[in-house]
Amino acid sequence: MSQSNLEKQEAKLKALNQKIKDEKNKIEQRLGKQIISQANLDYADLSNDQIKLLAKQFSEFLKVKSVDR
Repeated sequence: MSQSNLEKQEAKLKALNQKIKDEKNKIEQRLGKQIISQANLDYADLSNDQIKLLAKQFSEFLKVKSVDR
């Protein structure tokens, strides 16, 4: 494989990795917005510590639910 071809493949891989990262961010944002909306939380009242606590509680809840199946 020539150097130019390798560089093209690396560029494609980099672009694909960026696209994957962007899609993950979109999903994380939509999930967060839905949780905040469904729980009737106020953005103004959410500190970093509260966000971490809520995320931990939500995670624990999901773990329990997956065990119950």
